Amino acid sequence: MQLRYSFRVYPTAGQRSSLARAFGCARVVFNDALRARETARAAGLPFIPSSELSKQLTASKKTPERAWLGEVSAVVLQQSLRDLDTAYKNFFDGLRGKRPKTGPPRFKSRKDTRQSVRFTANAGWKSTTGGKLRLPKVGDLKVKWSRTLPSTPSTVTVVKDSAGRYFASFVVESGPQEVLPTTTPEVGIDLGLSHFAILSDGTKIDSPRFLRRAEKKLKREQQRLSRKAKGSNNRTRARTKVARAHAQVADARREFHHQLSTKLIRENQAIAVEDLAVKGLARTRLAKSVHDAGWSAFVTMLEYKAARYGRTFVKIGRFEPTSQVCSACGVKDGPKPLNVRTWTCGACGTVLDRDINAAVNVAKAAGLAVSACGAQVRRAPVPAPRVETGTHPKPQPVLTGRQAGISVL
Repeated sequence: MQLRYSFRVYPTAGQRSSLARAFGCARVVFNDALRARETARAAGLPFIPSSELSKQLTASKKTPERAWLGEVSAVVLQQSLRDLDTAYKNFFDGLRGKRPKTGPPRFKSRKDTRQSVRFTANAGWKSTTGGKLRLPKVGDLKVKWSRTLPSTPSTVTVVKDSAGRYFASFVVESGPQEVLPTTTPEVGIDLGLSHFAILSDGTKIDSPRFLRRAEKKLKREQQRLSRKAKGSNNRTRARTKVARAHAQVADARREFHHQLSTKLIRENQAIAVEDLAVKGLARTRLAKSVHDAGWSAFVTMLEYKAARYGRTFVKIGRFEPTSQVCSACGVKDGPKPLNVRTWTCGACGTVLDRDINAAVNVAKAAGLAVSACGAQVRRAPVPAPRVETGTHPKPQPVLTGRQAGISVL
């Protein structure tokens, strides 16, 4: 499988100017090609192929109006045309139902806060003996190598994000040598807000709530931005500070997701999660907390890391009644309000923790060999049912822990 590794890059002032020139040239080539295709479509002419756009690009570099396109690597310009082809392909595939629908390609603006250019092997980029990244017509960039690449990368993309930081992103191939040894444990995961993840073995992982903890700083920086005059340099600097504050939150959340997902993949042979309707939950009053948790990104990490390291990943349907079924006897006694964190099964009398019970049911629905062993469940004293032997007792009303006379966990 293909993986992407990103490393922080620290260009000098001259290298930043060269990269800015490359960003601008790639944007102009993209817009010129998009304008040519849109003009042909409006005139009722056939779709212009990539080969014709490449010829037009070569011809435009010889004109006085576009002669400055020769100041950057030709590979960067050709890759910009490939990006336009990818945008059109995604748009047409969405119309055919092959992928989620996306809008048609749009013109790029020089005011976009995120810029990127891509270099392939034909560009002749390489890593120097001193640990720097040598790019054509840019120079040797200082890179913070945080880890070694598993294989020789095929492309490198230089990205400038909204916070003004530069990154080098490499695409590498992952081989079968990374498959982990087989292990025994299998776990089901129930994702939540008060606790980020609850495992079927009874482990509860607290939610870091990175956005909630940084709200005060974000509010202060946003207020300072709103006071700056539009179009001024002070406003540009204030906007960068806001972007950096948000980037710190996103980086901390991503690091938490990576560490937790890697830990779960290494310690368990099979992992099951529930397919949550994140888009629907993001339209409720819990929207900020849902976005702060980042469930979709975490599940995506689990999925690709399971495929990478030879683990089993199962995603069950979102309509599975994991919170309504007793994990001990399997009796379904209906939905419960969110304030009910512990409940007593009316059939077997087991006192269940709502979240751990849901995690066990997630694992069982995925076909994993798990049980409630280790979970916070216990038998409550109940009288013998006065009915015929061999029949189920009559359903009892759902009781909270406080109503049942036990301490709330």
